Amino acid sequence: MRIKHSKYRNPAILFELLVRQTTADLIQNKDSVSVKILKKYFTNTELGKEYALYSTFNTTQKLSEAKAEMYINTILEQRKKLDNNKLNREKYNLIKEIKRSYDIDNFFKAKIDNYKIYAAIYTIFESNQNKEVDTKQILLNKINILEHITEGGIENKTASATIVEEFMKEDKEIRLIAYKLMVEKYNTKYANFSTKQKEILKEYINNVSETESLKAYLNKIIKEIKSELLTIYESIDDQVTKIRLNETIKLLKPIKQNESIKDEVISNILQYVELVDILKK
Repeated sequence: MRIKHSKYRNPAILFELLVRQTTADLIQNKDSVSVKILKKYFTNTELGKEYALYSTFNTTQKLSEAKAEMYINTILEQRKKLDNNKLNREKYNLIKEIKRSYDIDNFFKAKIDNYKIYAAIYTIFESNQNKEVDTKQILLNKINILEHITEGGIENKTASATIVEEFMKEDKEIRLIAYKLMVEKYNTKYANFSTKQKEILKEYINNVSETESLKAYLNKIIKEIKSELLTIYESIDDQVTKIRLNETIKLLKPIKQNESIKDEVISNILQYVELVDILKK
C-alpha cells in the first residue's frame, strides 16, 4: 500500500504556513489569529512534539552516512512514542480552526521550499505506524532524507521557526509585550506606505516561493504603473520634466522569465508606485 502525502496533516508545512500568515497579518496591521493558533497547537501538544521531530532534520549538522542512518532510526523510535489518537484529534481541530479563520485555498497555495523533504518525513513516519506499506516508496523517501542530512548543513535552519519556537516558550505577559512591539515596529516602518504599496508587499511575503505567480502579479503591476506614467507624461507641459519622466519610463521593464525576484526588485516597484502618487498630486 502506497502512503499518500497530505499537506493538511503535515505539521512542518502547517507550522511554516502559519508563521508566514503571521507576518502577512502584521503587515496589514491585523490582530493575527495565526499567533494564537500556533500557541494553542504547537506548545505542549502532541502536534508540537511531532513538529519538533520534523524540525530536527533541518537543524542537523552534516553527518556521515552511518551516523545519518542511526539518526533517522532514533527519530523513528521517538515518533512511535507519540499518542496517535491525540495527534490525529489535534490535526483535525487545527485544520478546522484554520478553515474558520482563513480562506483554506489561499492559505495552502504558497510553495514550500522544503516540501520534498517534509513529504518524505511524513511518509516514513506514517509507514512506521503501518505494516502494509510499499517498500520501494519507503526506501526512496528514506534515501531523500539521507541525502538531505548528509549533504545539507545547519544553515538550512529557518530563522522564522526558531523565532516562533522561542516566542512560544515565554510567559504570557512577555509574549503579549513582544507581539505588541512587533505590531508597533511594522506600523512605524510601513506607516507611510500607500494601500497599493502594502498590497504589493503582502503579495511578495505570501508568494515569495511561488515564483511564477509572483512574477505574473508583479508584471501586471509594472504594466499598470507604466500606463499611469504615460498618461501623466501626456498631461505635463514642462519639457524638462517630460524628458526626465520619459527616461524613467524607459527603465520600467517587465521581469524576465529567468530573472530572480530579489528585494531590490520589490523596492524599485514600491518606489515607482510612490512616484505615481507624487506626480498625481
